[in-house]
Amino acid sequence: MPAKDVLAAGAVVFGPGKRVLLVHRPRYDDWSFPKGKLDPGEHVVAAAVREVEEETGLHVRLGPPLTGQRYPVAGGRTKAVSYWVGRAVGSDDVSGYRPNSEIDRVAWFPVDEALKRLSYDHDRATLREAYPTRRKTHALVVLRHGEARSRKAWRRQDDRLRPLLQAGRHQAQRLIPMLAAYDVTRIVSSSSTRCVETVGPYSDTTGWKLELEDGLSEEEATAQTVTAVVDELVHGDEGAVLCSHRPVLPTIFDALGVPDPELAAGEMLVAHLRRGTVVATELQRAH
Repeated sequence: MPAKDVLAAGAVVFGPGKRVLLVHRPRYDDWSFPKGKLDPGEHVVAAAVREVEEETGLHVRLGPPLTGQRYPVAGGRTKAVSYWVGRAVGSDDVSGYRPNSEIDRVAWFPVDEALKRLSYDHDRATLREAYPTRRKTHALVVLRHGEARSRKAWRRQDDRLRPLLQAGRHQAQRLIPMLAAYDVTRIVSSSSTRCVETVGPYSDTTGWKLELEDGLSEEEATAQTVTAVVDELVHGDEGAVLCSHRPVLPTIFDALGVPDPELAAGEMLVAHLRRGTVVATELQRAH
């Protein structure tokens, strides 16, 4: 059996003045982007943010995804690295970083200088891909609620009260670091229980307000109510999540102007927006 890939994640972090953040590893005497291996059970987007913070001291949010890298490593295995464009949340000052045996230098470089400083061709290719998408974006996460009790098993009259299964509650917990990776600060949800239980843990953990909208529920959604919510989030400047139901999602995606990916329970489409225009999308699932 072939050895499994070593999974890793990181970000190409841009700052003011067309600068990019690089790290130096003394063990290899190389310059690269902040990245690292996933912890057991960790989602790749959570790993990307965690690794950048551990290696640079900066808390970042993820922007558009980049083409992944795959290259051989020791032991006959292959490393698969997922990358995103990143932006610091808050200060981008790395002068207080304390060198250690893993990363002994963290520095901002102009892009032209970074291309010369990087040690590997695959990193230079990633930087060339990332540079055109470096401008600030915000994320709108369209989320289908987690796995819920079936309609057949739910004998109560009001389907809006149908709750999540244990698997759905597990998905809701998994979503916490995933939504945080995109700096979601606005939480908008159908008022139905299965949606509230999906995004409620993120609201409870972060303190961000949970906004309930009857007009996103299966029973009350119309093209007008859905479009009004989507338009407000698209033209805002906050990272946001919008949680709804399978029958409502096609109307949401139509209002957003992207094809319907037919989300599974607990799956989300992340639309990266700049000035009201979708510049990139990606699919992620809490599993």
